[in-house]
This record gives sequence, structure tokens and C-alpha cells, in this order.
Amino acid sequence: KKIANRLRTQTVGYKVNKDDGNIDLKNLYKYITPQDLRSFGLIPELIGRLPVITYLNPLDRSALLNILTEPKNSIIKQYKKLFEYENIKLEFDKEVLELIVDKAMEFKLGARGLRSICEAIMIDAMFEVPSARESIKELYITVDYATDKFAKSDLKKLKVA
Repeated sequence: KKIANRLRTQTVGYKVNKDDGNIDLKNLYKYITPQDLRSFGLIPELIGRLPVITYLNPLDRSALLNILTEPKNSIIKQYKKLFEYENIKLEFDKEVLELIVDKAMEFKLGARGLRSICEAIMIDAMFEVPSARESIKELYITVDYATDKFAKSDLKKLKVA
């Protein structure tokens, strides 16, 4: 908000020429200055110890999906490995992965929120399925199951305003 005020992104009047064509209103952090940090409440001694102040672009859906599935130690691969220890093959429907990413975007949790959302969906299966491993050899997580488990979780409280 302080950055927006400094950049004067709001107009007053009927015929004000607003030249915001070169200002990215969705990512105002790219215009941050040490004065903005000072007006936010950081003490000058701390600001002076930061040699470079920069910003990060927000993650989009494809980046979150890659984080969820691609790295060697991705969250999905970790869950598959946990179930593999119990001789259970775990698979996720593609729509489940998209649901997880959509919830992370909706709640503005970013990549760190992916684990919390996965945990809300998988917590019951992690405790119930291994105890019945004689009868269950494969577990397929559908979007209906994921939606139901997420709706019953307390993660709705995490929604950022």
C-alpha cells in the first residue's frame, strides 16, 4: 500500500491523465525502495545492513505444478515413496494436482502451502491404508476424494485476505 501511495496509482478527478501503462499494478514490490521499508517500520540500522533490496515475481500455476511434481524430492514423489515402503502403489489423478495448485493460488500460500494442502488431503490415507495393506495394493487419489478431504480440513482458516 505504501508503494502504491508513493507511485500515486490512484487518481482523483474526472479528467486526470493516468499514465500507469508502465507500472505493473499486480506486482508493486518490484518498485520497492529503502524508504518504503523505513515507512513500513523497519529500523534504519537494519535497512543499512541490506546491501541489495530486490523482489520476487509471484509464482504462477505452472510453476507451482512443477514444484509439486518435478523435483527429485517433490511432495508427490515423497508421498509415493512413503506408500511404496508399505508395498502400496500411490497414484494421483491429474485433476487432483490441479486442485492442489488452485487451492494454493486461491489461499495465496505459494509453494510452501502445497505441503499443507497435500497433508490435508492425504492425512487419513496415510494412517488408514498402511494398516490394511494386506487388502490394499494400490491407492488412486481422485478429485472427489481430494475435494471431500480438503473440505473437511481446517485449512480454510489459512485463507489470506
